[in-house]
Amino acid sequence: MTKAIKYEVQDHIMTITLHRSDRMNAFNTQMLEEMLAALDQADSDDNVRAIIVTGEGRAFCAGADLDNGSQSFTGEVEETEEFRDTGGILSLRIYDLKKPIIAAINGPAVGVGITMTLPMDIRIASTNAKMGFVFCRRGIAPEACSGWFLPRVVGISKATEWVLTGRVFPAQEALDSRLVSQVVSPEELLPTARAIAKDIAENTSATSVALSRQLLWRMLGADHPRTSHAIESKMIHWSSAEADAKEGVASFFEKRKPEFSLKVSKDMPSFYPWWEESK
Repeated sequence: MTKAIKYEVQDHIMTITLHRSDRMNAFNTQMLEEMLAALDQADSDDNVRAIIVTGEGRAFCAGADLDNGSQSFTGEVEETEEFRDTGGILSLRIYDLKKPIIAAINGPAVGVGITMTLPMDIRIASTNAKMGFVFCRRGIAPEACSGWFLPRVVGISKATEWVLTGRVFPAQEALDSRLVSQVVSPEELLPTARAIAKDIAENTSATSVALSRQLLWRMLGADHPRTSHAIESKMIHWSSAEADAKEGVASFFEKRKPEFSLKVSKDMPSFYPWWEESK
């Protein structure tokens, strides 16, 4: 039974709610473990087509739980172990997802509370939301792979301004800088996120979404467009011969919703995950 998060699946959408409202949903090891388990379940369940992450109460996530003082950021690590930032562990799991994931930022999101959203595909904020990459104000360094994600999401100039000042900024500034794609009223936040997730669930091929999601993220690190061309060629050659392509064309001409049949649990192409070949 989960305690730091809640999650439910409805209409092919898994909604994960950070569930420590008495602590403004502060991030701790238990929340990490429960989120990883929920994401694993979402990836393995073909009934789940999209994921939404939001917070309970007035906050999205107030950052790391600071009950343990300066040790709150690291926890206890054995001398024989190499320390790994817990926010980074979560970000890397999100990065590897086969399912699209949407952040519905309902309130304050600072520190790991905002960096955990960077590898999510879509970020929507409530007018009540405010964000801050506050690490330098706490005497620590950025985490959760934000050194890779943040400049790619908003550009290096805005990323350095936010990180080096550590200031907290409103949702409108996040929208102006393209950190979020929409700012909506609090009552419209989850309906807006669900509408996007429902559009994906009802109108797209699960395998096409999984391939496309990874294509877009992985090519951010490519050094030449031919890298994208090479994997896109494999994708289009494979997918065009599969049942979902036939259904996609048929539903278009017949002016109806598609009924795609391929499952990410068993129908992904043999070259997926292609990035593992280079390791």
